[in-house]
Amino acid sequence: MGGTFDPIHLGHLRAAESAREALGLDRVAFVPAGVPPHKDAPFSPALDRYAMVCLATAGHAYFVPSDFEIRREGKSFTVDTVAALLAEAPSATITVIVGSDTFSEMPTWRERERLFSLAEVAVVERPGEREGPTPALPAGARGVHRVKGPALDVSATGVRERVRRGESVRYLVPDPVAEYIAKRGLYAGAGAAGGAR
Repeated sequence: MGGTFDPIHLGHLRAAESAREALGLDRVAFVPAGVPPHKDAPFSPALDRYAMVCLATAGHAYFVPSDFEIRREGKSFTVDTVAALLAEAPSATITVIVGSDTFSEMPTWRERERLFSLAEVAVVERPGEREGPTPALPAGARGVHRVKGPALDVSATGVRERVRRGESVRYLVPDPVAEYIAKRGLYAGAGAAGGAR
């Protein structure tokens, strides 16, 4: 599961758990993007976003943080990450977990055909998103799985905006993440525009 995670929140964690449970995944790696290719620059540094992912996933036996993309130079393209992971573990089956809003953007992703040939895709419903038709998949695509389950109406944009206004983010992000945001003074001057959900 990739993303800017600026910050990671309970909606991310619930989506990952729904996909893990529905598809019987052995584990879910949370991979914060170093340089997101489709979004504005993140509000917080990569190491802070990675630290928050570590804190958020620490209590889950099947969730693991990954610093793979923040260690790599240049933009963080999912196809490059998937190819590198498969090079390390050729027999693995990789499933890319995305929200239903992101799935509709995938036709614009770099080397889409190659990505769909390397990995399966799990599409997790987001609140307010209606399940649209599955876009035509490229030849050789491994498959797309629609994942239903409880979806939490939380966004990173909303979390940042609440922090900026001095409001509580408890029960929107894990407690250790809320404490980290406060301790590091993250998002105190962040606007609502840009960033990841």
